[in-house]
Amino acid sequence: MGRRYRITHVTTYSYTGGDVTGSLGTFHLRPRNLPWQQVTEHNVTVSPQAAQRATRVDLYGNSCTNFHVVEPHAELVITAVTDCEVSTVEPPPDAMIRPWEEFRLRRGDDVEVEARPDDDHGWEAYDFLLASPRISLPAEAHTYAATSFTPGRPAGEALIDLLHRIHDEFEYESGSTTVTTSVEEVLTARHGVCQDFAQVMISCLRTQGMAARYVSGYLATVPPPGRPRLVGADASHAWVAVWLPGTTDRPGFWWHLDPTNDRPCDESHATVAWGRDYGDVAPVRGIIWTTSSKSSMKVSVDMAPLPLG
Repeated sequence: MGRRYRITHVTTYSYTGGDVTGSLGTFHLRPRNLPWQQVTEHNVTVSPQAAQRATRVDLYGNSCTNFHVVEPHAELVITAVTDCEVSTVEPPPDAMIRPWEEFRLRRGDDVEVEARPDDDHGWEAYDFLLASPRISLPAEAHTYAATSFTPGRPAGEALIDLLHRIHDEFEYESGSTTVTTSVEEVLTARHGVCQDFAQVMISCLRTQGMAARYVSGYLATVPPPGRPRLVGADASHAWVAVWLPGTTDRPGFWWHLDPTNDRPCDESHATVAWGRDYGDVAPVRGIIWTTSSKSSMKVSVDMAPLPLG
């Protein structure tokens, strides 16, 4: 049994000192339809209304929309409202006990492991094995990961240990990093936000020869006992999916793990998009033409539970 939500994501850009005469942007705001997640309603409004707007499916199967606003404005508001149902998917039991080395797509000497022809779409995992624009593979990440990935250790045990260590040894500190903060900087400072923790974990996994992708989405929060749910208290979120190659008895499996909250993802995580790193799936980004001297951005997310059925 899953959970149903109405997710409202509002992004507001405000400008002072002059109107914006043109805004050209891209957004990833439509949650994916997946075996464990179904979108029943979805709508995005752009205010002022976009003169041009086109939606496509990108390289990784995400819904991506480009828009162009030409009406002069001092404020741009993008509102996405989605109804969806999310369930929990458990990893294959055998994957938890097999040695982690069996899930490498590349050995430590950078020699690729022989592809498994029985994997369903397993070839796609190779794109999440190498360094990407925002996720480098420094020696520090390899060293950090090696503590968890000892020879012959069961894959489930190694992955959960790395998950625990990142949660315990890195401090969540809002505003301490930016979207351009590097993996090396986070490994040194030992603080950041969900985006940073996801990218550090992905770097660690890739240095061990395991394919891992960056996942963006939403996390439903639960209020303390006896306290009302606060509208807008939920957040845009990021986590990791690691590829567990298939066997002759089962297809490959992407296991979603949340290092910020120290747990595997479940029905409280709604998946929007995935890619190599944050740059592939930024919720909203773009460029503007303006004489404005100052701008600000405000994001509000609400993930309200809906009754099932």
